[in-house]
Amino acid sequence: MTTSPYAAGPDPSAGQPTRRLSRQTDGRPAAPVRIVHLGVGNFFRAHAAWYTERASDAAEWGIAAFTGRSPATARALSAQEGLYTLLVRGPEGAAPEVISSLSAVHPADDLDSLRRYLADPRVSVVTTTVTEAGYRRSSSGGLDTAAEDVVRDVAALRGDPVDGVVTTTPGRLVAGLLARRAAGAGPIAVVPNDNVPDNGEMVARVVRDLARAVDPSLETWVGEHVSFVTTMVDRITPRTTADDRAEVARQLGIDDPETVPTEPFSEWVLSGSFPGGRPDWEAAGARFVDDVGPFEQRKLWLLNGSHSLLAYAGSSLGHETVADAIADPEVRAWVEEWWDAASAHLSLPADEVRDYRSALLARYRNPSIRHLLAQIAADGSQKIPIRAVPVVREELEAGRVSRGALRLVAAWIAHLRGAGAPVTDAHADEVVPLGEGTLDEAARRTLEWLAIDAGPHTEAVLEEVTRLVEGLGARRSS
Repeated sequence: MTTSPYAAGPDPSAGQPTRRLSRQTDGRPAAPVRIVHLGVGNFFRAHAAWYTERASDAAEWGIAAFTGRSPATARALSAQEGLYTLLVRGPEGAAPEVISSLSAVHPADDLDSLRRYLADPRVSVVTTTVTEAGYRRSSSGGLDTAAEDVVRDVAALRGDPVDGVVTTTPGRLVAGLLARRAAGAGPIAVVPNDNVPDNGEMVARVVRDLARAVDPSLETWVGEHVSFVTTMVDRITPRTTADDRAEVARQLGIDDPETVPTEPFSEWVLSGSFPGGRPDWEAAGARFVDDVGPFEQRKLWLLNGSHSLLAYAGSSLGHETVADAIADPEVRAWVEEWWDAASAHLSLPADEVRDYRSALLARYRNPSIRHLLAQIAADGSQKIPIRAVPVVREELEAGRVSRGALRLVAAWIAHLRGAGAPVTDAHADEVVPLGEGTLDEAARRTLEWLAIDAGPHTEAVLEEVTRLVEGLGARRSS
């Protein structure tokens, strides 16, 4: 997660407040650490940390959070005792709320602290929000054991299970679980909060793969002592801007460099066991169900899929934010076409799907949320296969060459060819070349990479995708 692109802070000479947050004046006392979180970005702070803050037993459940790529957030949050302001921006205005649920914040490389927490039997939950790319999966869905950083982590933990230096998210999880096993600290739940289908099983797979590579007996221990909870998460959380920080200063008289803007809507659906206990997240509106699947599919296709369409197609027309793009009648029509294609294959009742679509339009139109399309466009190589491809396949199985479904694939190809938002992707070296050459070559190459087998509809699909890419103005030649 990148740091927020705002300036250093309000200028005292301009009469702006300079007081920073402190628990003595602005928050509650730090709760004992019973949750460890990996990936302390804006979304986590607007979502899981907020649900923990709103739990009825929040005073018993403190979070020790670890950063992702940069230690800057750890330094900034530690300077204000883990406190930060959540700025809820609705159509009627902005409402700030100080969040106290982070009891400690550490840089990602503070492995001593991570191991210490995981060795503590009071810690019973590990949450993660590191984006799809952070789990270091191969194309088959398991751990990418050929990746250089994964190879280094395996060697480090084999050579020194106690103090070996690791850098990947699976490596950190396994390092912590090794410490927990050694301490006899008991069972624990791992709760991923990334937009990936069946994310609990996804994380279970990469953790077990790495555990097996390090020590086969650890894989057995993980199977007996670690539960992996599947979740569906939803709350639009853009990057912080100088305006967000200024709004907090205006309303609270506080200079908070770690302000997090978000929308009023929030949803969290979870399925799985918590053998060591958990906070009363239901008090904040979380739902615990037997099967997250229907909710996950609804959200992944309707919200995340349309977000990707807006990011690639909307930015190709010069739009900068979700609100800008959805206000464009042509883009709005594209989103509705995508929703029509995806909705036909959802298992939820039609009226519930219709209501969800209406709610999404209202959320997208919220003028107070500046959700940058360039931010949503990042890491398309991880998103398009799970957001677009299943809908395309469902439509093909129904005998339809669906323009509504294929436009998302075409928009990504246009993105790879230089239209709209710049390509920022963990696998850029692999996917950018997909868009090279003629449009026909790019379409064939990308469809093959996405494993979309159109069978008898192959030529019709290629023709439709090529026409859609042309419509987005991406004509980069070889």
